[in-house]
Amino acid sequence: MADQQNQKRPRIVIVGAGFGGVKLAKLFAKEDVDVMLVDRHNFQLFQPLLYQVSTAVLSTDEIAYPVRTFFRKCKNVEFFMAKAEGVDQARKVLLTNHGELAYDYLILAAGATTNYFGMKEVEEHSYGMKTLQEALHIRNHVLHMFERANKETDPEVRRRMLTFVVVGGGPTGIEESGALTELFGIQQKEFHNLDFSEVSVKLIEATPNVLPMVAPNLREHAVKVLRKKGVDVMLNTQVVGYDGNDLKLKDGTTIPTQTVIWAAGVKAVPFIKDCGGEVDRGGRIIVNEKLQVEGSDCVFAIGDCAHYQHGTERPLPTVAPVAMQQAQTAHDNIMKLIRGQQDLATFHYKDLGAMATIGRGEAVVDKTKMNPQMTGFIAWCAWMFVHLLRLAGAHANFTVAIKWTWNLFSGTRLGRIITNIKD
Repeated sequence: MADQQNQKRPRIVIVGAGFGGVKLAKLFAKEDVDVMLVDRHNFQLFQPLLYQVSTAVLSTDEIAYPVRTFFRKCKNVEFFMAKAEGVDQARKVLLTNHGELAYDYLILAAGATTNYFGMKEVEEHSYGMKTLQEALHIRNHVLHMFERANKETDPEVRRRMLTFVVVGGGPTGIEESGALTELFGIQQKEFHNLDFSEVSVKLIEATPNVLPMVAPNLREHAVKVLRKKGVDVMLNTQVVGYDGNDLKLKDGTTIPTQTVIWAAGVKAVPFIKDCGGEVDRGGRIIVNEKLQVEGSDCVFAIGDCAHYQHGTERPLPTVAPVAMQQAQTAHDNIMKLIRGQQDLATFHYKDLGAMATIGRGEAVVDKTKMNPQMTGFIAWCAWMFVHLLRLAGAHANFTVAIKWTWNLFSGTRLGRIITNIKD
């Protein structure tokens, strides 16, 4: 009898175990519904700290948390490890590489992936910064470059190995380039035979400004700090190609390098275009003011894969606060539909401000409840506090806080481990 009753409960399927997806599942766990959380990985990834894995500050278990651990005590929440491939709205099923999943209500919270803007050559030879595997690839590759350069006798080849280019002046690009210079400061103490005047870090941005989400004075501060750290900040510079050895720029010049880290843009994961709704140029599915996908009143989309542009000049940014606030509204509206109510809530985003770290003890913070603007060490402390709050699990909170504090005073990075040695 209990099983029959459970089968009659509304079935909520959530695609994506990121910030929005996990919050949704936690909200629905308190309701009289059955929840199926679908993701191709069995962990929630804290993407804002990927750059710290790629530069040997943190370990993988400190920014990734097992999905099932979130729901140990939630009997109505099940995790389904699979790759979503599309939605059949007519039959109300989610298509995956491990079969179909029927739903009464579906929420797409699948996140985003790297946008190479159609440049296949760049996609093939550069390093993205959206997954745990990509961050580890960067760490292994960067450390390998120093080991290989230490043995290289040809100066031209050696300089190419020791030239590191980060493309994209958003938070990821700023944080990655700043962290690389600090990592190289550690390397300089240990590679006694390398000439570190041959080592260079370049940050390339196609527009006139970095960090478009903060005020102009904070952008200038960020550039000033980066240049003081030794980063060659190249604004109004557009990449047109990369073959693995030479980065080609629109003005016809090239940069000899074997390392290009691409942080220049994001787009929705590919399967979103096969979910039955209209998508924008970035592949994000367009939603109405209630967060519903066109063509169905039971399919919703939130976060990085959703295009929400109602009363705003541009679609809402692909940041965690958007996804988490949308999760609450999507939950509330679905529960209203389950109860037979039609007065669905309109989503209104509350901007909590923007922040980015530029390196050890340096950050910029714009328009938060605490302060209109902050820079330097105080901003870095605020950045650290906010990110610690968002980490999942007491283990991560404790170990990350200890590592950040230790790194602040000593600069030590014991995570400089190469894990993909082939011979």
